[in-house]
Formats: sequence, structure tokens, C-alpha cells
Amino acid sequence: MLARSGSLGRGLATLDLSDASDRVSNQLVRTLFCRWPTLSEAVDATRSRRADVPGKGVTRLAKYASMGSALCFPIEAMVFTTVIFLGIQKSLNVPLTRKMIKKSFSRSVRVYGDDLIVPVEHVMTVVQTLEHFGARVGLDKSFWTGKFRESCGREYYAGEDISIVRVRDLLPTQRQNAGEVASMVSLRNQLYQAGYWQTCRWLDAQLRKIIRFYPNVTSSSSLLGKECSLGVTTEEVLGSNVQRTCPNYQIPLVKGYYLVAKPPSDHLEGAGALLKCLLKLEHGTIEPVGSYPKLTPLDIAQANSSEHLERFGRPECVSMKLGWRPPL
Repeated sequence: MLARSGSLGRGLATLDLSDASDRVSNQLVRTLFCRWPTLSEAVDATRSRRADVPGKGVTRLAKYASMGSALCFPIEAMVFTTVIFLGIQKSLNVPLTRKMIKKSFSRSVRVYGDDLIVPVEHVMTVVQTLEHFGARVGLDKSFWTGKFRESCGREYYAGEDISIVRVRDLLPTQRQNAGEVASMVSLRNQLYQAGYWQTCRWLDAQLRKIIRFYPNVTSSSSLLGKECSLGVTTEEVLGSNVQRTCPNYQIPLVKGYYLVAKPPSDHLEGAGALLKCLLKLEHGTIEPVGSYPKLTPLDIAQANSSEHLERFGRPECVSMKLGWRPPL
């Protein structure tokens, strides 16, 4: 909404940061939390201090956290918000108070990860301050002149949404290409929301050749189906394809395909894996089972195992399964 407002009134700038998470230093985060030592220690305890890089040895990590860490996104948002107001304070040349921030900037400053919105009159000092603290502002993706603004994947010109729909994968030729089928369904639904009706009809025909069941669904359904909610009530969506009611929850069900992602098996799991992750070992091993009465010898053996970090936790591939799911 603010990006659209900036494209209309030209009073707001949209900024985009490059390699945002990699450029937030741990020292900067420590400084940010220094007045709250307990919180600072807890936040610092969640990060990895060193990384064992094959061929490079053990390397000390200067950044706070990489993408994938649960605290990466909120911490970087706190850092960028603080730095933005430091830049605004420098531009105004007066100390900012909480009352001033709430009164003057609560409707003109927004931070969502590496997408920032700031008032145009302070944009130069904000950019300088961000770069002073290690951030890199992508000038080719940042806008504060003219009628164009872009933020969080939406693009506006003079108040009009001109966002494009991107084709990110090849169109599938068979049902076994589950990832490509899901991408094609997503593409069809994005085009539907954008109003490309003829293209949607063509994609619907192609999808029916690949997947036998292709029901009407809403955007919140886990089924691979076609969204048709523009100008259509929920009852009409349900009435078009509901075939069964769940006996336990009394919710409508339709038959269709949904994605299944099965992670690879891991011999290191359960209490042993948890111990290996959380305990700080004094001599590289955990004491005998007697010290931990609820642990089995297998748990102790797993926790003391040198085999760890063998693979990513994410599934290597996805597949499709046919079943009964709610269309809503």
C-alpha cells in the first residue's frame, strides 16, 4: 500500500538491499542489544560462531546469521529499522524521541526484511547511513524519483499495479515432474488473479492432460487446483466439485493431487540428536547413562557420534499423491 502511495504522491521511496542477511554483523547486533544483557546473551547463543569449510578449515563468522536461521529475518528488520531512524535523525539534525517517531514517521517508514520504505526527503542520508553500517543498497532496484515504486514483489506506476507474472519453470509434459506441475498450477492461478483469462483457459486444458483430477479450489487449499474465486462465493466454489464430507471434522472434501515431500532417513535422531545439538560437552563425550536416567545407551552413542551435518534437512525431491483434501 505504501509503495502504491509513493508512486502516486512521490513522497515515499522504496529501497532494496543486496545480500541483506550476509551483511548484518554480529558486532552490530551485540551493540543493538547491549542495554539488555540477558536478551543479548540469548540472541548470541542462537548463532554459530564458526564454520568448518572443506578445504578452508575453521572460519570465524562475522555476520550474525545466514538465511534459514529463525532469527535472521526479525533481527535484520530490527537493525535496518534502527539504522533508518539514525539516518532520519542525521537528516533532521535533531534527536528523535519516541513521540516524534510515532507522530511523524509511523505511516511513512516500513521494513520487511530487505525491503524498506522511507520518506523521500530523508532518503540520501538514510542510504548513506545504511552503507556506513555495512548494508549495500541496490540502486538499480531502489526508487525515489519518477512515478515508479517497487516493494515486496509488487510494482506500481502512478498508482497502477503493473506487476508482471514470471514463468519460473518449464511447462511439464508428464505427471512425474511434480515440481514443474506445481509451478504450472501456481502460474495459472497468478495469471487468473491478474485477469489473463484466455491464457488461463489454455493452461487449464494443458493441465487436464497431465493430471486427471483438477478441482476448483481457493488459495488456502493444499490441493493442486484452479482458483476461481473472483466474483464467486465460497458456496459456489464448494458446490462445483464437493464429492465427500469428512466424517470426523464435517468439512467438505474433493479428490485431487497434493505435494508430498519426504525427507531422507537419518540414523541420528531423537534424544541423541537433541543432546548433540544442545549440550555443551566438556571433554567431547557425554557421561555414562547413569547421569541421564531417561536416556538409552543408543541415545548416548548417537550424541557422542562424530557423524553429523551429513546432509541438508530439506527433502531432496517432491512427489504428488492423489487423495481427499478440503478445497478451502
